[in-house]
Amino acid sequence: MTELLSPKTRIFVAGHRGLVGSAILRHLEEAGFHEVLTADRATCDLSHQSSVESWMREHRPEVVLLAAGKVGGIYANDHYPAEFLYENTMIHANVIHASWQVGVRRLLYLGSSCIYPKACPQPIREEYLLTGPLEPTNEPYALAKISGIKMCDSYRRQYGCDFFSAMPTNLYGPCDNFDLQTSHVLPALIRKFHEAKTQGKAEVEVWGTGTVRREFLHVDDLAGACLFLLKNFRGTGHINVGTGEDLTIRELAESVREVVYPEARLKWNTKMPEGAPRKLLDVSKIQELGWRHSIELKDGLRSAYQWFLNHVAEPAA
Repeated sequence: MTELLSPKTRIFVAGHRGLVGSAILRHLEEAGFHEVLTADRATCDLSHQSSVESWMREHRPEVVLLAAGKVGGIYANDHYPAEFLYENTMIHANVIHASWQVGVRRLLYLGSSCIYPKACPQPIREEYLLTGPLEPTNEPYALAKISGIKMCDSYRRQYGCDFFSAMPTNLYGPCDNFDLQTSHVLPALIRKFHEAKTQGKAEVEVWGTGTVRREFLHVDDLAGACLFLLKNFRGTGHINVGTGEDLTIRELAESVREVVYPEARLKWNTKMPEGAPRKLLDVSKIQELGWRHSIELKDGLRSAYQWFLNHVAEPAA
């Protein structure tokens, strides 16, 4: 596989402006890859088949990292299920099919841990996929991602394509979405505590009971894992990527409070949804290959908050 990845390999990062894609782009550039391809929506609309096929024929990437897609938290998934199902399905269908057409040698499709059943045994092993009902709050998004996994598997089985999938746990870091209506829990908490601090509020509202457990991976760790898998993973299907460690949402909120606004009090809104009771990935497969995360949550939270201050927060008056 060393011949596949050289500084001159043409690598297409689909979704390079998002949380995951931007981290992969940074990692590839730091690792010395000189032929990294990107395309904004005006150049190549990934949801339009003809646009994707035309762009792929012109640029002929050798490797594709498919990190594009519509993402969001519980509120966004619950309010826009049609968009989450349609856009994500169209994107992976177009990119995977066009990759086969132009002879892409290796494709890594990135999904999400929400693909697994709601009542999954913990920690969640790769083989638990499709063994039970999905979490209702993000079922359309999960179905789209499952379709992408199976599409990679199908093109591998029918055409011999070297396409595979990685399923990361909950992600955070630079270029995250901090919009309170559409973001995931961690960036939402950062924004809530920051706004409470700047507005002099004593309380910060957090959804749910605080008892559900979640696992969090810094996006820079995921970017490193993607390059590692391109070089070292020889299997079929999908592989989990995470830390193998989780914590309660209460513990997460307390950790964010410590970084952003230690004086704040937590106010729990138990009428709001909180999703599956636990989602901890079994990461034994990727760890057996030799990869482990390197950024601990407390350090990651500090860097994520600093990025928020530098790029999102309103300047102090």
